[in-house]
Amino acid sequence: MLQLTDVDTFYGPIQVLNKVSLEVNRGEIVCLLGANAAGKTTTMKTIFGLIHPLRGTIEFEGVRIDRKLPGDIVTSGMALVPEARRIFPRMTVLENLEMGAFIRNNRAEINQDLDHVCEVFPRLKERLKQVAGTMSGGEQQMLAMGRAMM
Repeated sequence: MLQLTDVDTFYGPIQVLNKVSLEVNRGEIVCLLGANAAGKTTTMKTIFGLIHPLRGTIEFEGVRIDRKLPGDIVTSGMALVPEARRIFPRMTVLENLEMGAFIRNNRAEINQDLDHVCEVFPRLKERLKQVAGTMSGGEQQMLAMGRAMM
């Protein structure tokens, strides 16, 4: 579970998040909606340790993460898929997916996750050997999401 409690985040003297509280349970899908400059991106940057909140707490699976480094947060099992897909356009779909598992060494687990991604996104399974930059925008977004799942 991900839980934000009374999170306040600032850019210099400007407060961007004011007492933001949010709870996301395992298996839930949540969408942050709001106007431009409403704090959606800042909320995500704060969750992933790119910005540290001045006040409040962020917990993932019962462990405080609001002072952890982004790499430690990702290692704990969370991933962020930015709007800009940021795939590796000259690499194949398979190579892109495997990049999502770059910190892991267990090949059996990586293959299991790859099978799961291919079940969720059958279109990717059909294109594992295709160069990622030749895919449509929607397919590239699937690839970015699949890589995050690895």
